[in-house]
Amino acid sequence: MLSVTILGNNSAVPAFNRHPTSQVVSHDGTNYLVDCGEGTQIQMIKYKIRRGKITHIFISHLHGDHYFGLVGLINTFSLLSHKQEMHIYAPAPLQQIIEMQLKVADNTLSYPLYFHTLTEPGVLVDNDKIKISCFRTTHRIECYGFVFEEKEGKRKLLIDKVNKLEIPVSFFSSLQAGLDYITPKGKRIPNADVTADPERGKKYAFCADTRYEEGIIEHIYGADMIYHETTYLDNMRDKAFERFHSTTKQAAEGSVNFIRGISCTKSSILNLYVPKDILRLHSH
Repeated sequence: MLSVTILGNNSAVPAFNRHPTSQVVSHDGTNYLVDCGEGTQIQMIKYKIRRGKITHIFISHLHGDHYFGLVGLINTFSLLSHKQEMHIYAPAPLQQIIEMQLKVADNTLSYPLYFHTLTEPGVLVDNDKIKISCFRTTHRIECYGFVFEEKEGKRKLLIDKVNKLEIPVSFFSSLQAGLDYITPKGKRIPNADVTADPERGKKYAFCADTRYEEGIIEHIYGADMIYHETTYLDNMRDKAFERFHSTTKQAAEGSVNFIRGISCTKSSILNLYVPKDILRLHSH
């Protein structure tokens, strides 16, 4: 099952009880960290996120509110004698930044740390359980969004029919893989007679800092949930455009279009609230 825990969704300016961008996408016992603003570790403790299950970290871009918590997290893993290898996917300069910080502090990590440079849209992780890809967003500096696609599960056994036909338990995994069953007398039992289609895998899209652009639709098409940044209210649309951000209304209207069929989105989450906008939202 694919799930998302939002650790922070505030803008760059610190605010009481809210935190810069960071979230954890969990799937099949593995946690994937998306962005790592200040306070990420505290939020992990608050929401009982198991740090030891994090193997991949994805940083959308190098504005500080999206990665200033990363070097602390990397160091904490080492202080806890973490051994499992860690993979970081980010724009190229991040590797130099992190390695310089570790060098100045004379830190030697207890685990292998691998950097993967983001340069263009494409697949980052692809295994038998999940596919993770990135796409470019329109921001002031190089910036990426991420898409998490759960692979289709195994076929579901129709137990009553399986038992009635006396298919041995040892063949269940083959049925779930889609194979027909041949009885001891040579009769073929079509797989479709004793199994049902698996549930469709879920798809989650993280749209990092960006002007609202319909060009991202091709990358997030079919998403079950979209997380889209919204730094400004709509009366500041010109400022949002100038600073390469989106307004809440733009993101919301975009989500409505998706729901109406452009990308078949089931739900959306808006983020990157700034303090004065929170007050305005409360007044409406």
